[in-house]
Amino acid sequence: MAAVVLVHGLYHRPEHFALVAERLRSAGTEVVIPQLHRGSLPADTTAVQAVIDSLPEPPIVLGHSYGGSVITGLRGAGYLVYLAAFVPDVGESAAGLGGASPQLQDAITPEPDGSTSLHPDRATDTLYSDCPEPLAAWAVGLLRAQAPGCGRGIPERHSWKHTPATYVVCAQDRAIDPVLQRKMASRCTDVREWQTGHSPFVGQPELIADLLQELLAANTPRQPDEGVTTSR
Repeated sequence: MAAVVLVHGLYHRPEHFALVAERLRSAGTEVVIPQLHRGSLPADTTAVQAVIDSLPEPPIVLGHSYGGSVITGLRGAGYLVYLAAFVPDVGESAAGLGGASPQLQDAITPEPDGSTSLHPDRATDTLYSDCPEPLAAWAVGLLRAQAPGCGRGIPERHSWKHTPATYVVCAQDRAIDPVLQRKMASRCTDVREWQTGHSPFVGQPELIADLLQELLAANTPRQPDEGVTTSR
């Protein structure tokens, strides 16, 4: 069975996908969650590419938010999932496509070293408004500062033009306009729409785990039944 690679967005960490990973691993699926925050889109893409290159089979790769720009630049994925994510075309960046909503922009706080962070209360309302309060507090506590410029990075290749992809529109999203999401979703081969906020991996991880298991089953070659001889 192919592995699943989960790619987080800006300000987030691999730990934000813990609830999804737990469900997938309990079902026997290998899950890899690379650490981004390498300083630029090319550096983040290189880090994820190294993970894909290390796997024995082309994995299903999910990118959330800015993670969509990262997975767009990859080679060797078997299937792509864009979760409320950016799907850049030639010459486009996440920022150029529309970037953060005004509400998310209002949550961004500059730091003395040039990085930015998210105001905790505003982050809760923008990213995790539909999540149970304890989980939202857990997720906000994991957020980290973000180096500048990643959202303006332009992918060097465009994997969605060569690899089947599902786009998941999060219809109650306050961080990336759902209207923009639907526009970008038209670039993918399959579109789903969930009535969730920006971060269903926190509030409704079962939705993501079920989707990925569905895609794994649909994209795994069937083996002949034991004891049945196939004709030639």
